[in-house]
Amino acid sequence: MTATFQLQRLSSEEKIWRTGQLVGRTPLHEITRVFQKPGVRILAKLEWQQIGGSVKSRPAFNIIKQAIRLGSLGKGQELLDATSGNTGIAYASIGAALGIPVTLCLPENASSERKSILEALGVNIVYTSRFDGTDGAQLKAKELFREYPDRFFYADQYANKHNWQAHIETTAPEIWQQTCGKVTHFVAGLGTTGTFTGTGRGLKNFNNSIELVALQPDNPMHGLEGWKHLETAIVPKIYDPALADRLFEIDSWESYDMIRRIAREEGLLVSPSAAANLIGAIRVAEEIEHGVIVTTFADNADKYSEVMKQIFN
Repeated sequence: MTATFQLQRLSSEEKIWRTGQLVGRTPLHEITRVFQKPGVRILAKLEWQQIGGSVKSRPAFNIIKQAIRLGSLGKGQELLDATSGNTGIAYASIGAALGIPVTLCLPENASSERKSILEALGVNIVYTSRFDGTDGAQLKAKELFREYPDRFFYADQYANKHNWQAHIETTAPEIWQQTCGKVTHFVAGLGTTGTFTGTGRGLKNFNNSIELVALQPDNPMHGLEGWKHLETAIVPKIYDPALADRLFEIDSWESYDMIRRIAREEGLLVSPSAAANLIGAIRVAEEIEHGVIVTTFADNADKYSEVMKQIFN
C-alpha cells in the first residue's frame, strides 16, 4: 500500500496532523564569519527546511487548517489568494497533501522557478501585471472572489489573523527554546508582515524587553521579492505599526552583495530577502555590546536562478 493511498484513507484531522509535522521546527544557524563581535551573536532560522520550502509554510498551513476546521474549506471549494510566490508554493504543497485545489493570482514577472513549481503542483495560476506587483494580484483575487463567492475560499493572507498567529504559536516558541530564553533582538523584513508581527508579539509575551527591528526596502522599485515598501504599497491589514521598536531600510544591491558573502563565508545559498535580513541584523549588532540577535532566512536560492547568475557570473 503506497503512502499516498494510506493518506487518502485518513480522516481530515489525521491528514492535518500529519501535514503539520512537516511545518516548522527549523534549525538556527549561527553567523560566525560574515560578522564577528565579542559578546554579540547573530542567529538565523533556516526556514526553507520545511514543506513548501519557505517561512510561508507556517501561515499557509495555519490558514488552511483553521479554514477546514471552521468549515470554510474542504467541501469542494478552491483556495484562492494573491502571492509573490512563496506563500503560493506553500499553499500548493499543503493543498496537494490535503486534497485541496488552489487558484493563485501571481504577478507575471515572478521567477520562472516559482511558475514551474506552481504548475507542477497543479495550481490554477491567474497572472497579473508585472507593474502592479502583489498589490495588483490582491485586487485581482478580490475581484475573482466577488464574482465567484461559492467557488472559492479567499485566504487573504494580508488580512487573515491566522497568518501572524502561526508565528506566535510556532516561530516565537521555537526561537525562545532554541536560544534558551537568551534572545535580545528579533529582526525581520516586512511583506505580509506576518512573520514580524506574530513572532514579535510572541517573543514579547516571553520577555517584553526583547527589541523588535522591522526592515523594508529603501525604495518602491526594489529587488526584494515578497517585501513591501509600506509608504507606497497597500499596507497589510494585519500590520501593527506600533509593534516595531525600530525600522531600518535596506538597499537591494547591498543584499545581492551579501548573498555572495553568505555563500562564500557561511556555506549557505540564500535568497535576497534572507540576505537583507542579515544586513539588518548586522546593523543592530554593530550598535550593541552584548546580545543575541535572531532573524529569519525565509528561503534559500533555489527559486532565484536569474538573480544568482547576475551575482556569481
